[in-house]
Amino acid sequence: MKAKLLVAILGITFLSCETKIEKEYISEPCPEEVKIPMSQLKEELTQKGFQTFDYVDEKSGDTILMQQYFIAFLKKGPARSQTKEEADSLQTLHLAHLGRMYEEGFADISGPFGDEGDIRGITIYNVPTQKMADSLANMDPMVKAGRLSIEIHPWWAAKGFPLR
Repeated sequence: MKAKLLVAILGITFLSCETKIEKEYISEPCPEEVKIPMSQLKEELTQKGFQTFDYVDEKSGDTILMQQYFIAFLKKGPARSQTKEEADSLQTLHLAHLGRMYEEGFADISGPFGDEGDIRGITIYNVPTQKMADSLANMDPMVKAGRLSIEIHPWWAAKGFPLR
């Protein structure tokens, strides 16, 4: 009986103790971002075959460098009769393809649309030619299987401006 009482008292003691975990954070300053002069960036892009142009922002007076990208619209394709297992497998391969395009620097952003329309999503290719964007987009397993089709258009955006 005394042993049971001792175990009960020890159990209550341990349960009533508050465990405190302290974390040590190592804080290092972020490396400073290296700014490449726009003239140098424009020259590098031109040497790689990219199309660019400059314009002057009327409000700030800054010269803005515009670069041509290629936006691929991923549309419902003609072959959408796959089984659920086949469609799921194609989706996995599709996401891997888009991830590879991003990791290798060919695509800057991809994503689906939030409705059930004919245009299912987009990918913005950061490549010098429409032919290259078309080739990369058509390597997508969903496109090869006919579940998606591709429509590509040239698209211009200012260099260095983030999404918000």
